Amino acid sequence: MLTNTLNTNEVKDRAGTEVEFTRLSVDARSTVFAQITETPSSPHRLTIQHREVGSGVDLRRQSSISINKTVAGTDGSPVQVLSVFRIDIPIGNLAAYDEAKNVIAEMMSFCASLGASTTILYDCTGNGASALISGGL
Repeated sequence: MLTNTLNTNEVKDRAGTEVEFTRLSVDARSTVFAQITETPSSPHRLTIQHREVGSGVDLRRQSSISINKTVAGTDGSPVQVLSVFRIDIPIGNLAAYDEAKNVIAEMMSFCASLGASTTILYDCTGNGASALISGGL
């Protein structure tokens, strides 16, 4: 289980600066963190949740991490920006998690790097992140 406070560089912004969160709630299958410095009118939340569907060899665990941030739009009204990372693992028919880990690693490297680079690009200039931001293909 994660600590109640994410404040040792677990979460960073596009400049690589730490963003600190504290746990708001937890139940058997989900937890919600709030940015420590958020204002009441501009919530900034990190949510982790899981659910299982199916049974036997058809059992799947669907897990997601989402970050939802309320900011001022160009007209001054509040708008929300949401990012979701989701994985669906056929846990009823896998002997190990190696391939699930490979899929996560591939997604992270595609979003946070350029080609042969080994540097994590927090500024969202990685190939995948750039495509998500620009709407490019």
